[in-house]
Amino acid sequence: MRQLHESMDGLHQDIVRLAGLIEETICKSILALQERDTAAAEEVIHVDDEIDRLENRIDDEAFRILALHHPVACDLRLVTAVLMITTDLERMGDLAGEIAERALHLASLPPITVPDKLQQMTDLTTLMFRQSLEAFLQLDTRQARRVCRLDDEVNRYNCEIIDEVVGLMRQSPELIEPGVSLFSAVRHLERIADHATNIAEDVIYLVEGEIVRHRPEALAL
Repeated sequence: MRQLHESMDGLHQDIVRLAGLIEETICKSILALQERDTAAAEEVIHVDDEIDRLENRIDDEAFRILALHHPVACDLRLVTAVLMITTDLERMGDLAGEIAERALHLASLPPITVPDKLQQMTDLTTLMFRQSLEAFLQLDTRQARRVCRLDDEVNRYNCEIIDEVVGLMRQSPELIEPGVSLFSAVRHLERIADHATNIAEDVIYLVEGEIVRHRPEALAL
């Protein structure tokens, strides 16, 4: 039992490290987009290999725990949740890399005004990301439900930013190509928020055994 708890502690530490790395890449990719900073964009892209290696290590350890310790009940659900959450984290890292790719492309095109609301959307998305991980580490379903409810606000920012970008494209045809790239980057950010929501939903399942996906009534505190 002691070895199982030590292994689970190691999993937690690796997830915290992975989460910190991904949060940094999200913020840096948006900064690269806003400031046409190709060096920052390249840094994000190069970190992807490290994210993949850490994800593989977490997966290997989780499967090792399943094979050696045969966890049951809460421990089994926890290991299962780790595998699900790690997949979401890795996908967030991929999406941050795709935003960085858009930033590189935009840097080679005519400048387009990046809507101010993108920073607000980024701040809210990173808040959801951070709180979803806190909910997992603390097994806090109230926090997890708060994260799920914030997703609608991110979606609202997404729609408002896209409307603003479309308006710019209509006014200036030369902004169509950069506008499409910006549109794509904003969509990737919105998808990061979706993955934070997935993690929060997994926390609720882990603690309560309740599947809340596509059930808004289950998110009431």
